[in-house]
Amino acid sequence: MSEAIDAIFQRRAVKLFEPVDVPRDVREQILDAARHAPSSFNLQPYRFYWVATPAQKAFVAKLCMGQKPAETASALVVAVADIGSFRSTTEGQLRWMRNGNFAEEKIRDYERTAKIGRILFMPGPFGLFALLKRALFRLLNLWKVMGMPPNSRQDWFKWATKSTSLACENLMIAAEALGLNTCPMEGFDGRRLSHFLGLSGRCHEIVMVIAIGKRSRAYNEPPQWRRPLEATVTLL
Repeated sequence: MSEAIDAIFQRRAVKLFEPVDVPRDVREQILDAARHAPSSFNLQPYRFYWVATPAQKAFVAKLCMGQKPAETASALVVAVADIGSFRSTTEGQLRWMRNGNFAEEKIRDYERTAKIGRILFMPGPFGLFALLKRALFRLLNLWKVMGMPPNSRQDWFKWATKSTSLACENLMIAAEALGLNTCPMEGFDGRRLSHFLGLSGRCHEIVMVIAIGKRSRAYNEPPQWRRPLEATVTLL
């Protein structure tokens, strides 16, 4: 546990890397840590693109406006919110449950939960079902405590971005624990990068690009400042 805490406190956004190879087993551990992050309904609405071949990395670094972390990193990870993977994810979990000899009652419970999730996220033709849901839930909320499900494509991407960001944090902490450093970047040409990766504007949205490598010995890390705990936390 102390090693995990150390990795959290040691992690910094490194701006300059040394050229090192990331072994396959380390890469897989980092990405495996990302996919073990929590997500609503366990839908895991994200995809990660590991860019490490020199030509492709140079091209993606250019689309990151030539930032030094992108240019000098050993690899770049493009984190993408994916709202088009709901059905395949639930079907995959059902297959896993059946192959794992789960009780039929547990499988039926998950099928019901997955069906409710699809209904909650279903926009319907021309978004009419989403409008109906918004009106219904707002009416119910007048006298009942309840959450508001996503009702628009913007809401769905906002929902998926939360899960993607949790996965990104797992990825960066895992990299730190394994002796590598990272730098999350929001500065990139989203349109060109989406085209390069073959993404669909209907289902995908790039959340961030993470540079991964080994901190350069020439990099002078500035002191870190964080707001005091009492300015960040309210105890009730």
